[in-house]
Amino acid sequence: MILGDPFEDANQISISDCDKPECLLKQGSTIYIRIQLVPNRDIQNLINDVSALLFNKSLPFVGVDGTNACNNIYNVDGSKADCPLQKGKEYVYENSFSILRIYPKVPLIVRYALREGNDIVICFEVPAKITK
Repeated sequence: MILGDPFEDANQISISDCDKPECLLKQGSTIYIRIQLVPNRDIQNLINDVSALLFNKSLPFVGVDGTNACNNIYNVDGSKADCPLQKGKEYVYENSFSILRIYPKVPLIVRYALREGNDIVICFEVPAKITK
C-alpha cells in the first residue's frame, strides 16, 4: 500500500529476496530496497522513517530510521543525486537495513516512509516475518 502522493509514479518498489508479501526477513541478513520516483513537486529534503509494527507498537529499525534519505538518491543513470529533488525528474532511491539477530522471530508489518519535515512524502507497508 502506498500512501501520500507527491510522486507521479512510485509504483516501482523492490525489496531484496521478497517477490511478494509476506517477506521473510532472515536474522543477520541485510535487506535492500529500491524505489523509482518522479516527484510532482520540488522536494527540499527527505528523512527515512522506517519501523516495524509489532503487537500494535511501532518500533524503529535501528540504523536507518531517522537518517538522511537524500544520501540515498541517484539519477536513473546511476550517478549520485541529492536534494532538492526536482519536479518531473526521475530518481532512484536505494537503501539497506540490517535484520539484527536480536530481533524476535515474529510476524510484523514493515512501514517504510520518506518524509520531508513532518509531511509524509511516500509510505508503504509490507507484511513480513523475521526468521532464523
